[in-house]
Amino acid sequence: MLKVSKISIYKNKKVLVLGLAHSGVSAASLLNDLGAIVTVNDMKPIEENPKAQKLVESGIRIIAGSHPVKLMEEDFELVVKNPGIPYVNPMVMRAFERKIPIITEVELAYEVSEAPIIGITGTNGKTTTTTMIANLLNADRKSGKALLSGNIGFPASAVVQKAISKDELVMELSSFQLMGIIKFQPEIAVITNLYAAHLDYHQTYDEYVNSKWQIQKNMTAKNFLVVNADQDELLVLAATTKAEVIPFSMQKEIDGAYLLDGSLFYRKEKIMSALELGVPGYHNIANALAAIAVSKLKGVSNNAICKELKHFRGVTHRMQFVVEVNGRKFYNDSKATNILATKMALSGFENEKTILLAGGLDRGNNFDELIPELRSLKALIVFGETTEKLIAAGKMANVVHIHRAENAESAVLLAYNLSKQGDSILLSPANASWDQYKNFEIRGERFMEKVQELKEHIE
Repeated sequence: MLKVSKISIYKNKKVLVLGLAHSGVSAASLLNDLGAIVTVNDMKPIEENPKAQKLVESGIRIIAGSHPVKLMEEDFELVVKNPGIPYVNPMVMRAFERKIPIITEVELAYEVSEAPIIGITGTNGKTTTTTMIANLLNADRKSGKALLSGNIGFPASAVVQKAISKDELVMELSSFQLMGIIKFQPEIAVITNLYAAHLDYHQTYDEYVNSKWQIQKNMTAKNFLVVNADQDELLVLAATTKAEVIPFSMQKEIDGAYLLDGSLFYRKEKIMSALELGVPGYHNIANALAAIAVSKLKGVSNNAICKELKHFRGVTHRMQFVVEVNGRKFYNDSKATNILATKMALSGFENEKTILLAGGLDRGNNFDELIPELRSLKALIVFGETTEKLIAAGKMANVVHIHRAENAESAVLLAYNLSKQGDSILLSPANASWDQYKNFEIRGERFMEKVQELKEHIE
């Protein structure tokens, strides 16, 4: 456990934790244990907020039900902001005006961590790559453990409290989290790829890229930066870092990890055949290359890497094989909340034998760039706010069978009835879930529940 008695940097420091969710609760509890004078502010009223009620029991001051800007007139020395709260929030803007430092909880975790950090960011592939890395680092390990943390669902400020110096924190990092770092310095950082995303939060693509690039801001020549060498933009950025750059590529042999003649290599050393990977899809080869680069830097053997990647079956809601029902294979890719993720998912399937379930929150974009991947689909079933836009894209791709469904669950039986043995049914929405679901996890869970119901009924 974290030796909080030895960490004095937050003792008697007046800190505001802005926004709860999972990470805010963990941050507030950790700060309280470190001797900080903690105030928590959350939008949800206290009577509807069991997380806040529990913090009150720990003696933490709670102000709930609104974000009162006048609260910022108190002499806080630090604000720990929930990543989902935008920087244009009046509370945040007032903190800036008063020159109060604003961090996210990953910075807090770094400040107190005894374990080195491996940070993973990028537009797509973060969760899969993070999980692969943790699994590889735990393969044949003699001491310590690689601990998943960050945006993958395990708040860093909670995980850090059980980490020791022999462990590693394998931390998925979103652009929102990286905007709130000051001293954060991972031992190894990974950038999987960069594409336009979250522009409703960042306003511009340049701002989005700059937030991702923050991951290497404090790195030195003793650290390693693993980057996608197939993106010119990342190569240009990589030329400016102080860290040692380890590239990975799907297109060419390089001084790093690469795909060549159907096999995965690291610095001329063959690791395994790409066909041996336990998860389908061209994009998962790229994820594996990034994970291999990290694991080789950490001294993992080729045998351990090969064995682990052969048995890797993906992560929940990301190209997750659910079950086979009467010869039809169902896949849950609910975490595909943008077009690129769905394009990558479809690359792992034969379109003629695939029924795609897609749709969700309308963020104002069209689906023209998805059209090439939709061609030859057996069927397209759409739902949510983007229904009409996806129908238009499907027609442009000459998809013969296009159907509307109420939501992801109701699409299951419709897809089954349109399929035959040997087909794949893929939920890969290409959209955020917030028009119909609280988050993509709930969307995926509902889909999988309906698939299991179908299996019980059919078989």
